[in-house]
Amino acid sequence: MEATEESLERADMETILQFPMRRTCPWLPPPEYAELRKGPPRKVRLPNGLEAWIVTRYEDVQLALSDPRFSVDHTQPGFPLRIQVPPTPRGQSFFRMDEPEHGRLRRMIMPQFTARSTRELRPVVEGLIGELLDEMAAGPPVIDLVQAFTQPLPTLVLAAVFGVPKADQRMFARMTRAILAQDLTPEEVYAAALEMGDYLKQLIAAKERDPGGDLLSRLVTDHLAKGELTHDDLVAMARLILVAGYETSAKQLALSFLALLRSPGHLAQLRDDPALIKPAVQELLRYWAVSEDNMGKLALEDIEISGAHIAKGDAVVIAIPAANHDERHFPDPGRLDFHRDAGGHMTFGWGPRYCPGAPLAVMELELALPAMFERFPGLRLAADPEELHFLFPNLVYGVTALPVAR
Repeated sequence: MEATEESLERADMETILQFPMRRTCPWLPPPEYAELRKGPPRKVRLPNGLEAWIVTRYEDVQLALSDPRFSVDHTQPGFPLRIQVPPTPRGQSFFRMDEPEHGRLRRMIMPQFTARSTRELRPVVEGLIGELLDEMAAGPPVIDLVQAFTQPLPTLVLAAVFGVPKADQRMFARMTRAILAQDLTPEEVYAAALEMGDYLKQLIAAKERDPGGDLLSRLVTDHLAKGELTHDDLVAMARLILVAGYETSAKQLALSFLALLRSPGHLAQLRDDPALIKPAVQELLRYWAVSEDNMGKLALEDIEISGAHIAKGDAVVIAIPAANHDERHFPDPGRLDFHRDAGGHMTFGWGPRYCPGAPLAVMELELALPAMFERFPGLRLAADPEELHFLFPNLVYGVTALPVAR
């Protein structure tokens, strides 16, 4: 049953809502978000029993993402971690660091993710897409698009960026999925994180012996060799980029294909007007918002947000899907509209923590979606959309499989 304003007000007085909240419809964020946006931020209870404020309005999410009065340092007591895993002994990624250290480390990777650098990767991405489509054409008429395309493509692209050997890609995919899995025990997730760290340590050592033109080699020669990075720093940095870049892109690709296969009208729009792919990709990113409420922060001082007094030391969870479906910023947010201006979505974050790999992820989508339907114009779902299994709870939203027929 969907929440009502009256029921939420009563819940405010009697109990605290549980978080994460379930999607009652797999195509839309949890229905409670629409009601929560009508009032100031309120408290929810996390699976570990910790209480945290939930921020759902577009402007409030924008503030919480960019305001330095909120800390992302997850080693602090009371931090709202979705996965209760002890920090690995090889340091933490700059994603979990506050300024100025976050900015110092982030600037080291930015040259590899500029618009120019991304454009230079275009032929590589196009070639990888072509290889995967060739394999699909040579395979059976009914396949799982997740296994055949949406998981391999980001892995192969990141392998090109980082210089990961092709022979290691299957192992890499298994480790990244395990680190973000919500159906594993904390011990299993911790073990996967350590395994990934061991692998990256070996890869970094190989780059020290024989550097190439990839991102990891550049970080080794430009920063590690000069003492600006420790080995632990570089392992943590590489793990963050590899895991985040792979998992989010794979899930977004699958959901984007699903949206087009489920809605022939939207697919026809792209076929009739190829230039529509750019706004369409932005709208698909807004609509799905695959980063499923996984941004937690801690207040470093007292902060007022839309009438809510968030005290120093209070935990905050930031609902990206709620912001992307805020009807005051995106009218009729539950409708997929390729003609709307969705460029202000916050799927990649906001402000100084905006995802540096966003241009690469967008390029993958802009190239992969039209290429798939050009190669297989009769592609169709081979399963009832209502029978698909959606990942929940999971740090990144998506489907486990997407059967298609060509």
